[in-house]
Amino acid sequence: MPMRKLKNYKPTRFMAESSHYSKQMADFAVMFIEQLCHTKGTWAGKPFELIDWQERIIRDLFGTLKPNGYRQFNTAYIEIPKKMGKSELAAAVALLLCCGDGEERAEVYGCAADRQQATIVFDVAADMVRMCPALNRRVKILASQKRIIYEPTNSFYQVLSAEAYSKHGFNIHGVVFDELHTQPNRKLFDVMTKGSGDARMQPLYFLITTAGNDTNTICYEVHQKAQDILDGRKVDPTFYPVIYGADTSEDWTDPEVWKKANPSLGITVGIDKVEAACESAKQNPGEENSFRQLRLNQWVKQAIRWMPMEKWDACAFPVNEDDLEGRVCYGGLDLSSTTDITSFVLVFPPRDEDDKYVILPYFWVPEDTLDQRVRRDHVPYDTWEKEGYLETTEGNVIHYGYIEKFIERLGERFNIREIAFDRWGAVQMVQNLENMGFTVVPFGQGFKDMSPPTKELMKLTLEKKLAHGGHPVLRWNMDNIFIRTDPAGNIKADKEKSTEKIDGAIATIMALDRAIRCGNDNGASVYDGRGILFI
Repeated sequence: MPMRKLKNYKPTRFMAESSHYSKQMADFAVMFIEQLCHTKGTWAGKPFELIDWQERIIRDLFGTLKPNGYRQFNTAYIEIPKKMGKSELAAAVALLLCCGDGEERAEVYGCAADRQQATIVFDVAADMVRMCPALNRRVKILASQKRIIYEPTNSFYQVLSAEAYSKHGFNIHGVVFDELHTQPNRKLFDVMTKGSGDARMQPLYFLITTAGNDTNTICYEVHQKAQDILDGRKVDPTFYPVIYGADTSEDWTDPEVWKKANPSLGITVGIDKVEAACESAKQNPGEENSFRQLRLNQWVKQAIRWMPMEKWDACAFPVNEDDLEGRVCYGGLDLSSTTDITSFVLVFPPRDEDDKYVILPYFWVPEDTLDQRVRRDHVPYDTWEKEGYLETTEGNVIHYGYIEKFIERLGERFNIREIAFDRWGAVQMVQNLENMGFTVVPFGQGFKDMSPPTKELMKLTLEKKLAHGGHPVLRWNMDNIFIRTDPAGNIKADKEKSTEKIDGAIATIMALDRAIRCGNDNGASVYDGRGILFI
């Protein structure tokens, strides 16, 4: 079956403003790969004509250049179902980095969980060399050592595995990680990606994998970063994310969903094969997870983000601080550590049944660590600070005195009835706030205290009874929440699963609880009126 050629290519949306697309460099990379041949099955011996999704990746990676002419992307994360042509593409990229990149003494490594897995891509690459006369004349294949040497530049491609590797002496130009989800731990990944390519101008870490089923892995960590960048939660101009898969909410038996998740469907794998696997999974429920993981590229056991962000975004009703002056409100204070984000959130109860709970959040980070935090977390703190959504306090740790004075000024504008805080911290600040005249109440972080307001937050969001003004830092926090449930059905934010910051969300939940319990003049609360909500 003839391959389709990519038409109407547009440079990647992840190209930095200062970068540019070089058609010449992209064309060279595509041409190099298409001089190679397929090595397996019915395709063996036929020219490697890149499928659309493969060509887009190659053009994006090798044609997106920084002002200095070197590649913008250093890490590519490609997550895609089985039988889509992963091994062939990985082998072609390894040969391109070793033999076609013009790098003297390039060191390119093929990595996998074990030697057998790492050998799969190597064997494909070696066969590609044997079938290409131009490469075969210039390349020496040391099959027993799993090493390919490109003699004109003394460059090599070498297989490594997680079970046996040296920690010293790498000067990496390229790494191809096959099936990253099978890595038993993060040791090999860290050794190969952290600092080993510092001596090179444009090292490339090419990570290609199917979805896994263990969320406590290096692959899931990188998957989560890729998803965050795709969704706009993070920004990292050196990281190129590609994830083909079906959403967990989609019908896994629908052929249209299969097509979305499998960009090579009908080319490298017939739809009849996927149909047969689906029918088998329908008959045998034990196969469903395997079908979802391998054919639809779903992390079948992954924790799901709690807050449906389209519902949260629908509550971005305008909030005007001046209109709130003098109104009764309740505060939630989450200090976290002295070097991290501190958040203080005010919740204003509705004045009548047509009114909404209004959320007014404030965030602080240390001024001296702002730029470092942007580079480390790939989160736009600097943009938020310029736009007034985040404040900095002087120095490299949070200046609690500044925040106390800030809250004191808020108390002059708004009628802050109570401030809830995590009872395990903030002892000194609590005393200082009490001395200013505030009523400060401890708030437990267990299921008993956190579950009712957490469920209420969801209910109010779904009913559009909240107004938060679309505050981007609070939105980021809400999007980061993962939930833990106890046997009784109580819920709370799980700080371990919620690897990103959720401080503002916790402060909101605490303030909302006080607003619900004490939020109208007769002292009755919604909990008293209808009991605790079970979702």
